[in-house]
Amino acid sequence: MDGGRDYVALAQQYVQDVLTGRVVACEWVRLACERQVRDVRRAETDPGCAFRWDDWHASDVCDFVEKLPHVEGEWGTPTIVLEPWQIFILTTVFGWRQKDTGHRRFNTVYIEVARKNAKSVICSAIALYCLTCENEVGPQVKCAATTGNQARIVFKVAQEMVRRTPDLCAAYQVDPLANSIACYQNGGSIQPINAKASTQDGLNPHLSILDELHAHDDRGLFDVLKSARGARKNPLSWYITTAGYNMLGVCYEQRAFVTKVLLQVWDAEHYFGIIFTLDEGDDAYDETTWIKANPNLGISVQLRDFQGYAAEAKLSPDSEGEYKTKRCNLWLNAAKAWLSMIQWDRCAEPALTLETFAGARCWIGGDLAQLDDIAAVALLFQRGDDVCAFTRFYLPRLVVEERAQAIPAYRGWVTAGLLTLTDGNMIDYGRIEADIRGWCKTYNVAAIRFDQYGSAGILSNLASDGFAAAVLDKNAKNFTPPSRDLETRVRHQRFRHDGNSCLKWMASNVVVRRGVDDSLLPKKESPDSPNKIDGIDAILQAMSAMLAPAERKADHQLLILGGTS
Repeated sequence: MDGGRDYVALAQQYVQDVLTGRVVACEWVRLACERQVRDVRRAETDPGCAFRWDDWHASDVCDFVEKLPHVEGEWGTPTIVLEPWQIFILTTVFGWRQKDTGHRRFNTVYIEVARKNAKSVICSAIALYCLTCENEVGPQVKCAATTGNQARIVFKVAQEMVRRTPDLCAAYQVDPLANSIACYQNGGSIQPINAKASTQDGLNPHLSILDELHAHDDRGLFDVLKSARGARKNPLSWYITTAGYNMLGVCYEQRAFVTKVLLQVWDAEHYFGIIFTLDEGDDAYDETTWIKANPNLGISVQLRDFQGYAAEAKLSPDSEGEYKTKRCNLWLNAAKAWLSMIQWDRCAEPALTLETFAGARCWIGGDLAQLDDIAAVALLFQRGDDVCAFTRFYLPRLVVEERAQAIPAYRGWVTAGLLTLTDGNMIDYGRIEADIRGWCKTYNVAAIRFDQYGSAGILSNLASDGFAAAVLDKNAKNFTPPSRDLETRVRHQRFRHDGNSCLKWMASNVVVRRGVDDSLLPKKESPDSPNKIDGIDAILQAMSAMLAPAERKADHQLLILGGTS
């Protein structure tokens, strides 16, 4: 680094400009900037923080990139000039270091941005930096994609950068070969790789770049490269993409993970993510919103060209989908999360305990889900104008590790006591019924409502003993009133919970189907998703009973309310 631009100051200014509105940015970019502010504050005030900020590493990568030449298009400068948003990403990814090892804090990066925002150029530059400047022995850098041609895009740009930079070749003994860029100084190389070659032996990547992750129909290449980096002490997986259509693919899975990290649902210290897109409610044809998805608007993305894309999309349904996904970076068919996690967090009372409600009027709701998955029970109490909610989750002990493969937080929830583990590999309905009977002794339980799936035995037993237990089908008619009530209460902080992180995860997973009659039906975004919503369903079951105009007595008979769904 030769003391050029003050990259750290430029990154800090970008953060401030985003947070004050001087830079127009979407929610996810603002949240990424807020995360950086929190991390800096924590590193400065918490001696136990495992990470430190390093100005030198943050600046060195930017200085390296800006010494590389443009190899495509027409530019006003012979070498790359990083824009503030790019400087923010690079300084954040490379500036945070582990205190004990000095290695990078982040080993996974997800960047989602619209087409023509210089994605390939930055990837190529990072490939060369990680090849030459990270003191790695024999660094393998893989430029990966679903097809060979796509994989070679980033590789070819890096190859041409090397050819046009003799100082780089001389300093690090870099040689741009036909199918590899060799670094003789450390024995490393950059190579393109596609899905067909991804099962070959010998993969040990220091850096894996997966270009256009949205195009990966299966997770084979993703999983191979992720698992292959295990022998490296300082590996980096770099995922970069535009939006797509496949809501069940690995790209949308990673995107969903990033949004939960930014919303502080997940605590993932190793994962950096940022998404440049339009906000909910933005008009895709409003020029003032385009910069949210195109931070390089006016630089590598020309306004006149964009206006042409928009005009064509307005006139052609066939062009509109491509325009919204690739130019506005919108996932088509993606559902908007129902509840705001910012508002949800404001409803948290960590000191709230069940014991304080002994003898109080209570409504119990439940969702037993599948036999080998999470079952949820919720207890609701009224406290003045507030509704206070507690949830209990049950999971068979033998399926914990299986569930943790998709959602690692399961292990943490077990350790924290947020999951009640039952023996075997199927839900122990007897344990749930016993807990409900115990609560009925402690609290003044006015009603018990469960979804019909798996609940008949429990509710029949309870109803036979005189408890006001009933089945409530999950349909728009039954769930609209409690859904509206919960939505309003969360917005105005009239709903209280104890900060249960498993429940927050479930709340962040809920989307709603809104009917033409203004009805609401909360649901998962995809039936096959591992992201559960059972805790919210249980709360809505209990809330439906709480909102009922009059209690319906079981009279020793199991009631089914609301008909079939």
